[in-house]
Amino acid sequence: MPSFIRSQKDFVSGLLFLLIGLAAMAIASDYPMGKAVRMGPGYYPMVLGGLLSLVGLACMLKALATAGPALERVHLKPVLLVTVSVVLFGVLLRHAGMVAALAVSIYLSSFASSRFTFKAATITFVLLSVFCWGVFIKALSLPIPLVGPWFSALGLS
Repeated sequence: MPSFIRSQKDFVSGLLFLLIGLAAMAIASDYPMGKAVRMGPGYYPMVLGGLLSLVGLACMLKALATAGPALERVHLKPVLLVTVSVVLFGVLLRHAGMVAALAVSIYLSSFASSRFTFKAATITFVLLSVFCWGVFIKALSLPIPLVGPWFSALGLS
């Protein structure tokens, strides 16, 4: 990295925020904006993308002025495990149900930590399952299956 960047970590994180914000704004540009009083589908992602871009710019400017930590080595195993667990949660939620999706997501992403214990993952799974059931299924009445159609052949739904 160039020597005028005094905090590599802040600069790269700011750049990431900036790129994600600009991408959100680019995607939202195809949707009608509306007005603040009557927002269109593009209003919220455009405003949020703009704010995220501003935060990214602020982080990048701070990295030029203030000394900070250098970049560390990127550990691919945790990044891949967490990313795959989030994608699998999205795929499994509709087809396997909330319980199976949470189980796969929590146990798989727990392997990303060097401090993984089966007991801690199980406690997290049980508490998060009860919380999600109470909030999303009971309180908000979202049509999320507790047990999905993939398990109907087994007589579990």
